[in-house]
Amino acid sequence: MNRKLSRQFLQNFLVIFLLTILDTVLAFMLLSFASGLIADSLVKNRYPASSLLQADYNLIDASGVVQNGGGVQVVDKEYRVVYSKGLDTIGKDKLTAGEFTAFLTESKNKPYHYDILYSPEGEFWLIVTFPTSLRLDLSLTYNKEAATGDFLRAGGVMLFTVLCYLAILALFALIYSRITASSILIPLRKLRDGTRLLREGDYSARVDLRLKNEFAELQDTFNDMAARIEHEISLRKKSEEDRKRLILDISHDLKNPMSGIQGYAELLMKKEDMTPKERNDYLEVILNNSRRANRLLTELFELSQMDSPDFSLKPTRTDICEYIRQICGELVPQLEKEGFEYDFDIPEDSVYAMLDTGRFGRILQNLASNAMRYNPKGTRITVSLKTENRQIAIDFSDDGIGIPPDLAENIFKPFVRVDDSRNSETGGSGLGLSIAKKIAQAHGGDLLLLPTEKKGSTFRIFIPSI
Repeated sequence: MNRKLSRQFLQNFLVIFLLTILDTVLAFMLLSFASGLIADSLVKNRYPASSLLQADYNLIDASGVVQNGGGVQVVDKEYRVVYSKGLDTIGKDKLTAGEFTAFLTESKNKPYHYDILYSPEGEFWLIVTFPTSLRLDLSLTYNKEAATGDFLRAGGVMLFTVLCYLAILALFALIYSRITASSILIPLRKLRDGTRLLREGDYSARVDLRLKNEFAELQDTFNDMAARIEHEISLRKKSEEDRKRLILDISHDLKNPMSGIQGYAELLMKKEDMTPKERNDYLEVILNNSRRANRLLTELFELSQMDSPDFSLKPTRTDICEYIRQICGELVPQLEKEGFEYDFDIPEDSVYAMLDTGRFGRILQNLASNAMRYNPKGTRITVSLKTENRQIAIDFSDDGIGIPPDLAENIFKPFVRVDDSRNSETGGSGLGLSIAKKIAQAHGGDLLLLPTEKKGSTFRIFIPSI
């Protein structure tokens, strides 16, 4: 890529190099053409020395030259300034031969235009002077009568100068093409290396170009893409780990009741001399284990159903205050039976929300089931409702044992239980809170465990009001 791009830039700059030479030639040609167009309108060309020259310098009319800012001087054969009108750049009344010669030879280097003409009849030099506006002295003169050696030497110098000029111009084009190519190649190389790392599985790869041009936008886009890929991969890994853990948990939770059912069924078949009481006890164990397995399978089906794209609610406009009072009323007998205290704080005002009443009550039922399963008798359970900013907040609190901090972060994941031993006598399936949270989210809200320094725990259900 380096050589290809550098070669392409070099080709482009060679084209520019040739166009520059052509443009230079055209510029000089245009300058010469434009100078010819305005030549007759310039003051220096309207008053040439030849038009003013007279045999007697006293008869010279210098008024037009003086009116246009110029000057006229006459120098006789003794190098004396015998006539002077207007602009005087000589500055002396008499010159030596050397001074006059120097004036003649150096006139082209001064910011004035001199038109000098010698009069053989009057034996004097007529000098017409105008301030120079702009001047570019470049001329090519060839005389075939010149000595061959001089021509070759002069031509060699000129050819050498032209070749040096072209070589320097080509060198600059080459250097600039390299610099330009590098300014693009370096960012591209870093982006290529970052892309290769991504392809090879290093999703932490990032690119730092330290630029503020379009490459910076490309860098940000690349880094954002890499960050998203890394996030998606981490989520995929986490999902895979959760799936494996879910399979293990399902296997573990189903193994115990199914083993119990199988064991006691085999015992019933083999033991013929058991009493009716023993038979009923064994059948009761089989029934309880089958109920437990059936409950677990039912909750798994419900959880997977909520994750399905086809899952949908059937919401209706419901007075949620009246609805929560009904749910709490249904919980009262069970709370009293288990020896729990309760306190309900539900406003008398009507507050409406879109609820699937067949499913929303499951949230409070699961929360109450967990509270009664893990907390000792005498624990107080409180349910309260409040509204704020078109949001309905339902708090389900207890003053029981609370939830350990190490479980609080993952409490809504499937099969996460306060009882790590997964004892069927002290814990449920670990799916109740997962199902409750998904029901709340399906209603456009959420179910959260609030941090608290007090005894017990508080779950808050959020749903939008209408």
